[in-house]
Amino acid sequence: MYDLARHPPASTVNMMASLLERITKSNDKRLAKFPKRASPFLPFHGQALPTISIHAYLGRILKYCPCANEVFLALLVYFDRLTASGLRINSYNIHRLVIAGIMVATKYFSDVFYTNTRYAKVGGIPVSELNALELAFLHATDYSLHISVQVLSTYGNQLQDHFIRDQERIRLNTIKFDASLANCSTHQPPRSFSKFDPCPPPHRHSWHAGLSIPS
Repeated sequence: MYDLARHPPASTVNMMASLLERITKSNDKRLAKFPKRASPFLPFHGQALPTISIHAYLGRILKYCPCANEVFLALLVYFDRLTASGLRINSYNIHRLVIAGIMVATKYFSDVFYTNTRYAKVGGIPVSELNALELAFLHATDYSLHISVQVLSTYGNQLQDHFIRDQERIRLNTIKFDASLANCSTHQPPRSFSKFDPCPPPHRHSWHAGLSIPS
């Protein structure tokens, strides 16, 4: 059971990053590079891919603009609500959506928050751009920011369940991959490996690749 008040925010960030990274990778394969001109989310779309990962970006925000679990979970709720307006997060818009959404959620849920200038420095964008993104985010949500504690707790439980299942899938995939390598080395004579070899040499592998996102 996810404890909204006591769960370590760093753990929440880790689980969120895992979820958002998988969703963006999945959407990157399905969506066109640039959104439609009429999209209300066009301001969030960057011209180039950020060099910082989602996990590192969320960790940076947590370090320099600390906030509670409610803020991070609220961001997921807002993302779900915005899908009705056509939002599809991808690698070109996720960072701007994250920094704008966290800033908006912090101002709504917390009595203590930082200036837009600080959020802009932490997020790596000009403060004038972040000001515009804040307004765009508020407009996209129709200024409906309230989320009940029950909904936040539900999202926390779902996020935790998804993360546990994903870790188990990763563990099983690792076992299968290691077994296949052992089988190749044990039962096959030494030979050169071609591009389409079913048993390639050991290499650095991304276990998240190919994992389906939760329905």
